[in-house]
Amino acid sequence: MAQDGKLKRRLGPVLLTAYGVGVMVGAGIYVLVGAVAGHAGGWTPLAFVLAGLIAAPSALSYAELSTRLPEAAGEVAYVEAGLASRALGVLVGLAIVLSGVISAAAVLRGGVGYLTLLLPLPSPPLILALGLLLTAIALWGVLESIGFAAILTVIEVTGLLLVIWAGASVPAAPALAAAVPWSGIAAGAALAFFAFIGFEDIVNMAEEVRDPTRTLPRAILAALAITTLLYVAVSAAAVHAVAPADLALSESPLATVWARASAPQALLPAIAVAAALNGVLAQIVMAARVLYGLGRRLPALGVFRHIHPRLGTPVAATLLAGGLMLVAALALPVAALAQLTTTVLLSVFVLVNLALIGLKRRAPAAPFRVPMAVPVFGALASGAALAASFGGLA
Repeated sequence: MAQDGKLKRRLGPVLLTAYGVGVMVGAGIYVLVGAVAGHAGGWTPLAFVLAGLIAAPSALSYAELSTRLPEAAGEVAYVEAGLASRALGVLVGLAIVLSGVISAAAVLRGGVGYLTLLLPLPSPPLILALGLLLTAIALWGVLESIGFAAILTVIEVTGLLLVIWAGASVPAAPALAAAVPWSGIAAGAALAFFAFIGFEDIVNMAEEVRDPTRTLPRAILAALAITTLLYVAVSAAAVHAVAPADLALSESPLATVWARASAPQALLPAIAVAAALNGVLAQIVMAARVLYGLGRRLPALGVFRHIHPRLGTPVAATLLAGGLMLVAALALPVAALAQLTTTVLLSVFVLVNLALIGLKRRAPAAPFRVPMAVPVFGALASGAALAASFGGLA
């Protein structure tokens, strides 16, 4: 039932942007606001701004690279071409798969934390049931899975808008401290970066996008802009309504904000579950596409290049991504999963920015171009954030 073949080009700019927003919003804002507030206190919105600034140059670099080499396993192709190393490209591809699996596991655990507010059931069976369901949807087809994800994106963005309303409509929590806690803001920004992962996933859908050289960069930049605005507004509303110390102690911080407003208390946890499902589904789809791209490069991974003739999806790659995600979700805590994902992705961002520098020096022309300063700053910013995470700031 599997064959070698090409992925089907079925995605346009709206669905691709919704995919990017969905995976970014689902990647942690519903779970991480409390942890960031624990570091940055009332300055949590500034931590999210800094995290967005760290992500922005890398997003621009990805936008240019996506037009130079529009293919699945995009980072593999970028590093291989820009740094002239097949081995390093393959290593980056495996790291991307690892980060996707780990990110999906972290978000699934966080989403189940919200679900237990509605269903008084143990977490492990809920994790298993939802993980199997999402893996099945990812197998169904790219248009079907991304279309389903777009519906979840609308739901989760609506939830964030409701949180902004709820936070702004209640009396303010204690005011900001007079001194700016720069070390805490830096630590919060390193952790908040996890909530921005997802724009890099968009490039791995390149072979399923119509007119990729126009659609990919627009979707990447639109998704980053939309989520940054949402994150800053949500975090500002959260620290306005709830003391940062209380947010840090909550396993469902936005539900804590929602509880301060006179509103149906079951609504926000239900929306947070939808957001988590979206993030998990998007990461499974992405990881499977990277495995598909690796399968075309390495005979040892050739089983992953097979496409189901009817579904048009890489079945073996999707099953492996979903299975590994379930193992990680059942075995590791959210904080450890988020930290490991951030470290892996920052390492990849450094290499991808360096790859663009190499490509721009050898071949300046590209359908979409950014100044050389962008990948240079992207490499430096990602490297500094990586060093901070290794230094224990996150």
